[in-house]
Amino acid sequence: MSKRQRRAIPRFVTPIVETHCHLDYLGEDALAETLAAAEEAGIERVVTIAVAPDNLATVRRLAEADPRVWCTQGIHPHEAGNYDHVVEAAIREGAGHPRVVAIGEIGLDYYYDHADRGAQRDAFARQLTLAAELSLPVVIHSREADEDTETILSEYLPALSRRGVIHSFTSGQRLAEFALEAGFYLGFNGITTFRNADNVRAIVELTPVEQLLLETDAPYLTPVPYRGTTNAPCYLPFIAEALADLKGLSVEALLAITRRSSYNLFFPGDVPALAA
Repeated sequence: MSKRQRRAIPRFVTPIVETHCHLDYLGEDALAETLAAAEEAGIERVVTIAVAPDNLATVRRLAEADPRVWCTQGIHPHEAGNYDHVVEAAIREGAGHPRVVAIGEIGLDYYYDHADRGAQRDAFARQLTLAAELSLPVVIHSREADEDTETILSEYLPALSRRGVIHSFTSGQRLAEFALEAGFYLGFNGITTFRNADNVRAIVELTPVEQLLLETDAPYLTPVPYRGTTNAPCYLPFIAEALADLKGLSVEALLAITRRSSYNLFFPGDVPALAA
């Protein structure tokens, strides 16, 4: 589909929270344009996600520099081989920043196996412990690792007072049901608009709307009709439309619920009331 044929980004009344993206993957000029386009599309808050020791401070600086941006602190499973006491201390210190809302992106990735699986499990467990100690929610990455994700989370659930989200959910029904029963949210993005993603749409259908979160994972996973271009938070309205259709709701109704859920998880002191 050519750019000329692509539908314009819809604008809805209810503000939208971008719960997972990677703003630091953009150049400084592109960042300013990205945030302006997000605001134009109705995105009111953006959570940019830490993934490695060398971007813990970067995402904090982005959050400090713009009142629309918040961030996390944590190490992605791809970087688990670099996790040590020094990195853990940096996460702990960074997590005390007022713009930090969660520990993440943490978890397991057995699809790429960029890090030893034992190192992944250890880094995951240690960061869950840290989240529990700091009373922060977690942002979890799980790919082709359903069984170990469930096993490790089961061990740490009693200590995790604020739970969290399994982002970009592409796992199976068993992990979905476990996470939902335990009080986690599931994050969905442009994958829900992909032609070959019936498995993900099936999980959306079984997920209570109150436990859905909207995300882009930008600059990756651009939704239809802009698939093939660089993803950005401004494309969240297309994801909202897809989820609303799957849940049999108006887009405004879905946005009101997911906005409140996003605040419950990341901004509990600012939770908006649902309209009567």
